Amino acid sequence: MIKTISRESNIIYEFNKTNQPIATVTSGSTVRIETYDCFQNQIDSEDMELAELDWNQINPVTGPIFIEDAKPGDVLKVTIKSIEIDSQGVMIVGPKLGVMGQYIEKMTAKILPIENNQIHFNELQLPLNKMIGVIGVAPADQGVNCGTPGAHGGNMDNKMVTEGAIVYFPVTVEGALFGLGDFHAAMGDGEVSVSGVEVAGAATVQLEVLKGENIEQPLLENKDSFTQIASALTLDEASKIATELMVRRIVKHTEMSLSEVTMLMSAVGQVEICQVVDPLVTVRFVVPKWLLTQLKVSLI
Repeated sequence: MIKTISRESNIIYEFNKTNQPIATVTSGSTVRIETYDCFQNQIDSEDMELAELDWNQINPVTGPIFIEDAKPGDVLKVTIKSIEIDSQGVMIVGPKLGVMGQYIEKMTAKILPIENNQIHFNELQLPLNKMIGVIGVAPADQGVNCGTPGAHGGNMDNKMVTEGAIVYFPVTVEGALFGLGDFHAAMGDGEVSVSGVEVAGAATVQLEVLKGENIEQPLLENKDSFTQIASALTLDEASKIATELMVRRIVKHTEMSLSEVTMLMSAVGQVEICQVVDPLVTVRFVVPKWLLTQLKVSLI
């Protein structure tokens, strides 16, 4: 029987080592975690006066979950088994929000029905791309609000954080204190309006502690690629961090020189944008697994 963790009374608005765990599990456990949407389900109609929104209830995360035997210096391996979503999503635009906010005069919401694996946007049918916007662990030092990404994970808004993916986080506090939220039924790279198709739901994940590994920023693995994620104040800085971390990881696991790996990454590696609208921006550096197969290496 898989344990379900309810979203009711089990949410936080900040990843913080002082948060009290809502559940304790052993390494290797699989849990089902319920979530609100990023507005804590406050928007249920396009006619709602958005000035009434409680902005203190944005980006709630269900958690934290204490994983036994997780110690600072370890890695938390999170395997996303499945993502369930509700039957409607919501998007917003507004003044000073997102890339186009300087041209938008009024905050507006749009309710988007979801059925038959499609999102209905006016007369259009959009394909689902279910993903988790906020996922992470507690940072070692001061808390980080759930709307901000960082080395601990958080609001990375990376569309690759989806069913079948494995996300690796650096553990910096005892128990890791894992949590997630902010699901999207679909979101394009960049999340340019400041919202994807925001939706409530539940994720089933396996939580496993890895000993003898060390990472600085989150990593992601799926069937096709291995990815280094990084967040920083600018895209330039985030891109440099992600690229350097990936290059140095491949150098560590092979007998190739720094120069050779740098050239190799310039030939086949991809710098991709996750989001450009949060307090820190997030990028990913993607390496195809066919290359790792040829190199005969595993990066973690």
